[in-house]
Amino acid sequence: MVITKRGLVLGATALVITTVAVTTVGLLSKSQAVLSEVFRQSPKELVDEVWQIIDRQYVDATFNQQDWRSVRNEYLNRNYTNQEEAYKAIREMLKKLEDPYTRFMDPQEFKNMQIDTSGELTGVGIQLAQDEETKKLMVISPIEDTPAFKAGVLAKDVILKIDGKSTEGMDVNDAVKLIRGEPGTSVKLTVQRGNKQIDYQLTRAKIEIHPVRYESKNSPNGKVGYIRLTQFSANAAQEMRTAIKELEKQQVTGYILDVRSNPGGLLNASVEIARMWIDQGGIVSTVDRQGETDRQVANSRALTDKPLVVLVDGGSASASEILSGALQDDKRATLIGTQTFGKGLVQSVRGLEDGSGLAVTIAKYLTPSGRDINKLGIAPDVVVELSDAQRKTLQQDRTKIGTPDDPQYAKGLEVLQQKIAAKQNPRAQSSTR
Repeated sequence: MVITKRGLVLGATALVITTVAVTTVGLLSKSQAVLSEVFRQSPKELVDEVWQIIDRQYVDATFNQQDWRSVRNEYLNRNYTNQEEAYKAIREMLKKLEDPYTRFMDPQEFKNMQIDTSGELTGVGIQLAQDEETKKLMVISPIEDTPAFKAGVLAKDVILKIDGKSTEGMDVNDAVKLIRGEPGTSVKLTVQRGNKQIDYQLTRAKIEIHPVRYESKNSPNGKVGYIRLTQFSANAAQEMRTAIKELEKQQVTGYILDVRSNPGGLLNASVEIARMWIDQGGIVSTVDRQGETDRQVANSRALTDKPLVVLVDGGSASASEILSGALQDDKRATLIGTQTFGKGLVQSVRGLEDGSGLAVTIAKYLTPSGRDINKLGIAPDVVVELSDAQRKTLQQDRTKIGTPDDPQYAKGLEVLQQKIAAKQNPRAQSSTR
């Protein structure tokens, strides 16, 4: 994920990814270096800079019912002898908002967040968030082909311990520091899943991520295109465009788009990809604290109008929900699987003058029909639940994903064949749209 200084991000990528970019942050210009040194000498200025950004941009104009000007006075009346004291005060100040997605990152944490998915990452391959209500650390999704994924870590697992250390009261940044490490070293995660506690001994590794995989598959109604989209990174749209064009050349009769366990990513990537499938109609609206709405719509440049089924689950979050919600509302696709995660907020991630960073919730998004899915998620048109055993089987043997051994895929193919048959013979009756 490439996160620019003023980039808009969605989903777990706006929270934390427990992998570290190998690429380094660029060198500061001479003027930036001078400013950075000034801020290092004046930690109080950094506290005020963060306060000002929240004051101007935060999505909730009531600041969680806080008197935000009094908060400023409280923290600027303190004396800070070093930068670490300022960092601690900033985190304390932001906690008053009770928003786990608005968070401060020290220079190292911010550097670690600037992830380039075209490069090589190191870590265990999970994406974390702090549950808004319980404050527990929760897995948004394991990334495919990573140690966590192969071991069987699942979306919505609660991390209780890291190498035996309790995570109670621990924030996401501290958890990442404990989980992160050099390739070849190990870390033990103790997770809670329902009433069970499970220990996972994971070996950290270098991870290369390509967000799109595709292939054509035989079916009774001819070839169908299967596309798996694992995250909305900077190169996701281009890879999706290539996938659709190649499958069109192979004359597929319909598509299954798989966004299960896709935790989100860049807003622009989700809009671009939606436009490849939707020729006419809305895609997403973003609403800031003034109630101003930015609407993104299709641009009559869809790459295909062939029947489409989308596979979703509890790990499909944020940008995945934007895409799925648009396809569902515009009646372009049938959604199959289970309820999605329910993350409907947009963060702006920006660098601060001393090299630290701030992620700020600046808006919420709505589907074309006006649905606010935050905390609720999107309900599929056809529900297909997987047991823990079935999920583990698919995680431990990736070759079964997108095959008849994958119950959600199997149902998706069944529904897609009905849609293809109905299109080929308009008089045919179909139980799906």
